[in-house]
Amino acid sequence: MQLQQLASFVAVAETRHFTQAAERMRVAQPSLSKQIKALETELGAPLFSRARGNVTLTPAGEALLPLARRMLADAETARREVAELAGLRRGRVRLGATPSLCAGLLADALARFHDDYPGVELQVEEGGSRDLVRALARGQLDLALIILPLQGDDPALVTEEILRETLVVAAPAHLAGRKPYLRIEELRRRPLVMFRRGYDLREATLAACRQAGFEPRFAVEGGEMDAVLRFVEAGLGVAVVPSMVLDGRPNLAGTPLLPGLTRTIALAHRKDVEPTRAAQAFRATLLSFLTEATREGSLPEGVEAVT
Repeated sequence: MQLQQLASFVAVAETRHFTQAAERMRVAQPSLSKQIKALETELGAPLFSRARGNVTLTPAGEALLPLARRMLADAETARREVAELAGLRRGRVRLGATPSLCAGLLADALARFHDDYPGVELQVEEGGSRDLVRALARGQLDLALIILPLQGDDPALVTEEILRETLVVAAPAHLAGRKPYLRIEELRRRPLVMFRRGYDLREATLAACRQAGFEPRFAVEGGEMDAVLRFVEAGLGVAVVPSMVLDGRPNLAGTPLLPGLTRTIALAHRKDVEPTRAAQAFRATLLSFLTEATREGSLPEGVEAVT
């Protein structure tokens, strides 16, 4: 089984068209078809159904596709790791992070890393914690800043706690009132602006409400972080968010909850793949940045480093 064969297979699986796949791979179509045929012969099963001109995956093809993508991602990681041996003059870090971190302190940490290693390519994927865990497992990310505890306690990841965030109830500033805190039970009477599925904030909010004995009412649901905050500003409802995302939003105010809600952020990577030298360098830069920010008292409000 050759990487070129797997790459050709993935190209056909994604385009569902042999001619378009050949153009993507920059090879002649007969050559690509020959590679697919050789792969099918080696595996002992057809990978595509070509009925009536429509290209679809067979059950064997469906089973192979995620494995092929992961093998190709790991091969690319290995290639870049060898290239990085020349003092990190080149390389790549594929980092996943939650929207609250992307909008907050992560930008400063990335800027420091870029200054130290200007030749290293930075790729950032923003998403909910569950989505990032899946991307790590598929080999699409080198590192991810995710929320603990993991759903199902995924044994395929190594996690390192680095931050804790306080969650608050975000509301329009002119409607927030002057109460020093809100009890979870008070959310029963307030419509919520709710994140889309895959966001840990959605699950944390639902779990807290259910523990208090009620199902919350949604004014609107399905948004990303920026959309949720904008909906709250527009008066559609309130939302439970990390306190640091309210920095720079004077139209919003955050009220702590009682009992308090916090979440723990961890840096994660796959257990079966050693992080590349570029990824290890980013980890060192991030931890150094957090140590200095803690010492200088410059971490955003509601955020503390885990020592």
